[in-house]
Amino acid sequence: EYDIVGYHNKSQLSSKPIDVLQTGKSICEGYAGLFEQMCSIAGIQCMKLSGYSKGYGYKMGQTFTGDSDHAWNAVYLDGRWHLLDSTWGSGVVDDSFTKFTFRYNEFYFLTHPALFINNHFPDNSNWQLLKPTLTLKDFENNMLHNSNFYMLGLLTAHPETAVIHTVNGKASVSVDCRSATLFTFKLKGTDEHGLMTLKKHGMKLDIYPQKTGSHKLQIFAKPSKASEEVYNCVLEYVVECKSVDKAIRFPKDLHQPVGPSWFTERQGFLRPSHPDPIIHTNDGRCSVTFTLGKDISVLASLHSDNSSLTEDMRRRHIMQIHRGNQIELKIHLPHAGNFVLKIYAKKKSDPGNYDYIFNYLITCLNTEVKWPAFPQSYSKWAEDYEILEPLSGLLPANRNVQFKLKMHGIAKVLVQAENTYPLTQSRGYWEGTCNTSGCREVFVMVHENANHSFYSHVLKYEVETQ
Repeated sequence: EYDIVGYHNKSQLSSKPIDVLQTGKSICEGYAGLFEQMCSIAGIQCMKLSGYSKGYGYKMGQTFTGDSDHAWNAVYLDGRWHLLDSTWGSGVVDDSFTKFTFRYNEFYFLTHPALFINNHFPDNSNWQLLKPTLTLKDFENNMLHNSNFYMLGLLTAHPETAVIHTVNGKASVSVDCRSATLFTFKLKGTDEHGLMTLKKHGMKLDIYPQKTGSHKLQIFAKPSKASEEVYNCVLEYVVECKSVDKAIRFPKDLHQPVGPSWFTERQGFLRPSHPDPIIHTNDGRCSVTFTLGKDISVLASLHSDNSSLTEDMRRRHIMQIHRGNQIELKIHLPHAGNFVLKIYAKKKSDPGNYDYIFNYLITCLNTEVKWPAFPQSYSKWAEDYEILEPLSGLLPANRNVQFKLKMHGIAKVLVQAENTYPLTQSRGYWEGTCNTSGCREVFVMVHENANHSFYSHVLKYEVETQ
């Protein structure tokens, strides 16, 4: 195992193969020496190499000077040289360098030289096994991909330098991969100040640091088929921020990644009308449509940092309209600002709770915007019913208000205000007028069967106070 105590007190340490075997502990020098001796006994040509490494204690973008800090091996097999690091292949030490955990890592045995150079720079450049060889400056500047990056089948990352400079307060990172992969990120330990979108073959991330200076950015990934929730760190950058973009403020409720993707398609949300993560609206109204997979029930809610919306009102600023297998989410914002549209779903046949699927960011700069909520609907309001008018849940006082509702399979519809007003049916719509004088609430009621005297409430409107 890795000798943590010995690492801190090298003068007391023997790296001779026999001592390493007897104690069962060593540092890289001992691992590489023992490996060389074992190869010699097995008749395999092997070299012990030394150089700089981006291992424990490495800081992004640092320069390397002085003596080499790591040892590894090269072996001659099948007519050519191969590189390996038995120390790094045996396990990992924690960040505080107090605990070693055995974890065999196939990646560091017979690694391709083009990948090995990412974190191993030999004293003798011939042992890079590359043509042309990299300079130490290249090695220092190059992005550090750890072994998880390659083990997860990730292909490339942009930018390729370890240090990124923001432009007008923004920095962007993208990763390309072969198969469907889920990503998250942390900027200074939080995922608040960015916008990550999943692509079919990778991801794109825009970040907006809220302070100037140096910030650590970590990208995490896991295969989409992985059952466990564990994301592995695949990339680290240092973001140098010279100026902050004060105009960009993401709501706290925004969940990464943002917008629709291959992942939301798998959950049954197909052909989104808005493929982008951000929806801009000038008048405070917008609508999003999807083709829904079979047997899916949808719940949507609206969230904002500077809004005191109750849970009920978060849902009532969104109206669901179903037409066959299409769903439209019609949104009327209560005020200007940034909102998160959260979308949840479950199987209709499943009695359980709704699962969170994804979210959009909705932005509106128009301070005149002040839409009331949609009317409240009750359980008898069927999924494929539709309100054409009035859409506002708040009706003007002392007015004649026109009603037009699309409903089927019912015998009678009444609007109850101070008086009761029947609606008449023509071409699949129920239409009529009601007067709002002398009442605070207006209800729409339906008679499901002409032979029964029982009415069900389906909609409720408020009336403005005078």
